Amino acid sequence: MRAITAFMNGVTKLNDVIGRTVAYLILPIFAFLMLEVFLRYMFNSPTVWTNELTQMLFGAYAVLSGGYILAHRGHVNVDLFHSKFGPRVRAVIDILGSIIFFIFVLALLYFGYDMAQESVRSWETSYSAWNPPIWPIKVAIPVGATLLLLQGIVKLLQDIAIALNLDYYKPEEGETGDEL
Repeated sequence: MRAITAFMNGVTKLNDVIGRTVAYLILPIFAFLMLEVFLRYMFNSPTVWTNELTQMLFGAYAVLSGGYILAHRGHVNVDLFHSKFGPRVRAVIDILGSIIFFIFVLALLYFGYDMAQESVRSWETSYSAWNPPIWPIKVAIPVGATLLLLQGIVKLLQDIAIALNLDYYKPEEGETGDEL
């Protein structure tokens, strides 16, 4: 059981570090958009690259933050239905719902990996006027899907423990247990 707990804590910490790091992408996105607005309206001289760069940064931000959001219970849930039940029934509902989750994430991982592999092989660019490489953003898709898959496994293990009334998960010092 210690290995399972270590795995769960390790995955959650990994997603936490990556999620907190990726969150800082909002700052350059904001700065580039403000620069574009300033140049466009003050000097009537829009840039070729800011819109495309901010879309690429936001794409990386979105796909790499999924595991963090799942770890902190930030994904959408039907609380009206879910909140009427006790923790064990909610855990069983979440276990059943995880089937759909894993189908989606495994499809995202499979097709994202294939797309990223093809993109890296051809050193794909955007073919726009600026023409930046887009293969790094496509690589972020299977990486983000893997992080989300790992955090989904952690959540499934937690739900199984709650449904079976097992008490093997012990939060580390300083954690309340709500972090997972």
